[in-house]
Amino acid sequence: MRWIRSLVTGFSVPCIMLGLFFFAASLTPSLIPRGPMVQGVLGGIVIALGYLLGKIIDLIWQAADLPRLHGRLALIFNILLAAAVLALAAWTVTSNLKWQNALRIKMDLEPVETQHLATILLSAALTFAVAFIVGAIIATLFRWIRSRFYRFMPPRRANVLGVVAVVLILFVITRDGILDQAVTALDESYETAQQLFDAAPPLPTKPSQAGSSASLIDWAAMGQPGRNFVTSGPNADAISAFTGKTAMDPIRVYVGRANGETPQERAELALAELKRLKAFERDVLIVTSPTGTGWMDPGSHDPVEYMHNGNIATVSVQYSYLQSPLALVLETRTGLDQATALLEVVHRYWQTLPQDSRPRLYAHGLSLGAWSSMYATNLFRLVDDPIDGAFWAGPPFPSELWQYVQSARQPGSSWMLPTIDDGSLVRYASHFADATQAEAEWRRMRIVFLQYSSDPIVFYDPFSLWRAPPWMNDPPAEDVSEHLTFIPIVTQFQLALDMALSFGAPPGHGHAYFAQDYIVPWVEVTAPENWTADDTERLKAHCDLGFQFGCSNE
Repeated sequence: MRWIRSLVTGFSVPCIMLGLFFFAASLTPSLIPRGPMVQGVLGGIVIALGYLLGKIIDLIWQAADLPRLHGRLALIFNILLAAAVLALAAWTVTSNLKWQNALRIKMDLEPVETQHLATILLSAALTFAVAFIVGAIIATLFRWIRSRFYRFMPPRRANVLGVVAVVLILFVITRDGILDQAVTALDESYETAQQLFDAAPPLPTKPSQAGSSASLIDWAAMGQPGRNFVTSGPNADAISAFTGKTAMDPIRVYVGRANGETPQERAELALAELKRLKAFERDVLIVTSPTGTGWMDPGSHDPVEYMHNGNIATVSVQYSYLQSPLALVLETRTGLDQATALLEVVHRYWQTLPQDSRPRLYAHGLSLGAWSSMYATNLFRLVDDPIDGAFWAGPPFPSELWQYVQSARQPGSSWMLPTIDDGSLVRYASHFADATQAEAEWRRMRIVFLQYSSDPIVFYDPFSLWRAPPWMNDPPAEDVSEHLTFIPIVTQFQLALDMALSFGAPPGHGHAYFAQDYIVPWVEVTAPENWTADDTERLKAHCDLGFQFGCSNE
């Protein structure tokens, strides 16, 4: 009872009002529509953050010995503050449904009819209560440690060392907990992959397929993402039925992480398999980096095989078993090293071939694969004997090359869809633009970035804790809410939550990239022979016929 009484007596009205102000602000829209439960959890988190920030300001105020309100003045101030904040919260609560529905309509989602206000408020209250209790426990721990220090040192020193001790304890607890969870996830992922090895389906029967009995790549060790990639996609018959021409079976090479001990060993194995399959005799060769789990998006790879009539080879090497967020944290270096090793090995051999008979060489990647592919495509590979181009979709915000290119945009062009110089080297595409518009014709090298304006994986900004991201200073894009407003601290947590929700966005929005939006950028980058605008529209229609994620014959 004493502990509960201390919680109640120590509760600060101005601090909770600051928290409620943050809650009201969190109801404003961000990049991805939010359901009531998610909105409530976000609200509870920012209430706790506002309360904590208020407490910190109060401590600084006391330490500076600044004047404070007392008695009747303090009561009047608290009443006026509460009335203003509650009025703001009431307005945002009633406006939340309108804001969310306007954003849902922009993303071709059905509007919701009810606000589920009880769910929002209850989940926010529970989230804040949990955070408040955790904070109270930490404060109690600090006071207990400080009281022990009081026995043999001055109060000021005891206060400082008490804070240091609590921070160290929390660091150890959270560090070990996070690492334990990450290692557990890694173990589960690897175990799943190992089960896949043990229960691998029968080998491909065609010697021309990677993983077959004639292949240099062990089928059982390739893993499910690789096996799906090399056995799916359009074959020569499907491509011929679409183009009306005699087609070839596209070459797909995939090396699983378990197929080699090191990135270099896996890259050399991929090159050897490319040579075995005579991939360097094709017109087009694409070196692509997969996502964290090793997944290859059929919506990207199927269309480009159609437009080149199957006269194309694609190669990729797996670097992780983890979902992309975990791979980003735990295996960032692994992905960068693997992409670099593969592109170096392929590019080095490609350079030895006669220029008039070797394939055109392109780099590609989606999401975390785009980051690693950009890292591998360094300036040294673009100067002496450059590749023919690159196509990167959904580049994550930390990508240095992407950041560099973004910052080189023409004054007045938007951050979400920038114009780079005259468009002869780099162009951008989105759900609403296809990289065909530019002041100048393409040069020999062609680079396209495909990025959706509502994709927080691309447009998250770690500095949005205290300043607006650059794109928020531009007029809102077609699928971005006109009510989106920068609010310090709150915007940071809205965008962080958006990243978690972005994978579930409808196709063409968030981080859900799909076939129709890959098609024109691939045409622009790879310039298929005798390809027309009518062919593009036919391919888009073909990919719409029941193939949500690709446009293969399967």
